Amino acid sequence: MEKKESNKDNFFERVYNVARQIPEGKVTSYGAIAKAIGAARSARMVGYAMNASHTMDDIPAHRVVNRNGLLTGKFHFDGTNLMQQLLESEGVKVVENKIVDFEKHFWKPEIKS
Repeated sequence: MEKKESNKDNFFERVYNVARQIPEGKVTSYGAIAKAIGAARSARMVGYAMNASHTMDDIPAHRVVNRNGLLTGKFHFDGTNLMQQLLESEGVKVVENKIVDFEKHFWKPEIKS
């Protein structure tokens, strides 16, 4: 018997499909991903999805920040500054847990119709 996919699993997979597209050296926000998948008021759920992806090597969760460029998900990464280190290794400067030149590094996902 085939396992039926729950709404949460489907939501998380749609989030992951967008997150996989974030280019190296760019960041996006939880809200931008929520809008892109047609769930504009679900930024917090996008955050839950990012937290749940920490064991998935193909999801660049370090590239997802809050709407102000703050590394709000950093506590879900191993090590003290891993999220910042990953971003800086891609050329994104971070000072006091915030992306420097956030607008320059921001990637807006394509909205699905």
